Amino acid sequence: MLGAAGIADSAVLPAITASRNGRAVAIASRTADRARELATHHQIERVLPDYEAVLADPDVDAVYIPLPNNLHREWTLRALAAGKHVLCEKPIGMSSEEAEEMAAASADSGLQVMEAFMYRFHPRTRAFVERVRAGERPVHVLAGFGFTLKKPDDYRFRRHLGGGSLLDVGCYAVSVSRWLLGEPDTVLALGRVDPVTDVDMSVTAVLGYEDGASAAVWCSFESAEAQGLTVVTHNESLSLEKPFSSHRDPEDHYQLMVESFGDSVLERKPVAISMEESIANMRVLDRIREAARI
Repeated sequence: MLGAAGIADSAVLPAITASRNGRAVAIASRTADRARELATHHQIERVLPDYEAVLADPDVDAVYIPLPNNLHREWTLRALAAGKHVLCEKPIGMSSEEAEEMAAASADSGLQVMEAFMYRFHPRTRAFVERVRAGERPVHVLAGFGFTLKKPDDYRFRRHLGGGSLLDVGCYAVSVSRWLLGEPDTVLALGRVDPVTDVDMSVTAVLGYEDGASAAVWCSFESAEAQGLTVVTHNESLSLEKPFSSHRDPEDHYQLMVESFGDSVLERKPVAISMEESIANMRVLDRIREAARI
């Protein structure tokens, strides 16, 4: 574990502990007390002085990276160079160019890199998507994820750290829209950038397809908590509530994600979310950012 982010504490470490094929053996954080707190709470075997020490640990087969977005590329490349597989928090990087560099390093090393899009592993979400994909092609997809980000010191309010709503939660809306419709031909977008923090607080985009299908994606750091997915075909309208954060349901999609990643490492088989998929998602996020001028 590189870092002691909240998502590691609340979701990923409990998932690893409960998993059938993994265990947490080492953690390092810029804040030693925080690392010790997580190690005690989650029965992690040892706290190491820094990230390099985790990568040098011979008992570590793979690392989970929940660091700020601007550090994903750097520490993924360092982990691969140290011979470790990587489960990296979403978004995979700051741009498609970074994702492409990470993919090349993964291929050259023969080691796995997977973006931690946990929502794709929830059985309820998978069943919904499979039902849609097995039927007639949607004419429209509506996907959104928003909430109010309240802590002023949160890194997501820092542009140079990869902050902003598009990378943080917009990546989910884009991902599920592409999962259902594929790669868009056109991208239109607008966004509101906070004049103080200089990060995008809300973004709306329309993805257009050659066959006339469309997707509307929305994300926000300044809204009531809201998320949803609606698919419209010629004959029906289907909706899925809370498509992106269902890990407190009876089936924990974080556990399913880490077990899938562990299987890929242990059995030397492709990861469930390929780097090609992650690159494609980043390309659409890049296009939205360009179109919205954010």
